[in-house]
Amino acid sequence: MESGAEAVGASPARRAAETLARDLLAPLGNRYRHTTQVAARAEELTLAVPEADRELLVVAAWWHDLGYAPDLVQTGFHPIDGALYLTAKGHSPRLCALIAHHSAATFEAAERGLEAELAEWPREEGPVPDALWTADMTTGPRGERFDYAERLSEILARYAEDSIVGRAMSRAQPSIQAAIDRTSFRLAAAN
Repeated sequence: MESGAEAVGASPARRAAETLARDLLAPLGNRYRHTTQVAARAEELTLAVPEADRELLVVAAWWHDLGYAPDLVQTGFHPIDGALYLTAKGHSPRLCALIAHHSAATFEAAERGLEAELAEWPREEGPVPDALWTADMTTGPRGERFDYAERLSEILARYAEDSIVGRAMSRAQPSIQAAIDRTSFRLAAAN
């Protein structure tokens, strides 16, 4: 499968995003496979976001799980850890906020007692976060293409339902489904 940087016409920002993701996540195996397919899925969803935001969406998809890299762990919650790293590197506040809040992170931040840390970045609502959540929540842990019901079932099987992740993902289900529905509607309207 062709990766984003190898694709004809991939922008310098997309190539840089892929390179950083590979450098930090490739040693994590499945996490990197998941990331490459989330980026590919985001590329497919670009028509669901304004043209000016399409590159931002794909870069955010490449970087959404950077916080899993062992050297970046500060809080133990990957959306915040990734956003902290990207903020320290001088990336745009909007990009960092998309990373911090991806896939209904507010629910898990509440479970972990990290609401104040997450509040450092404003939560955006609209086409870009919706498409990022869709790309992430329709891609399995090894890069499989899932519908959201399959992805949620996989998460609840991998983590106990009464775990922090299980509780957060169960509570987040309506928010994530709504983001996926809005993205599907926008994508259909664009075609």
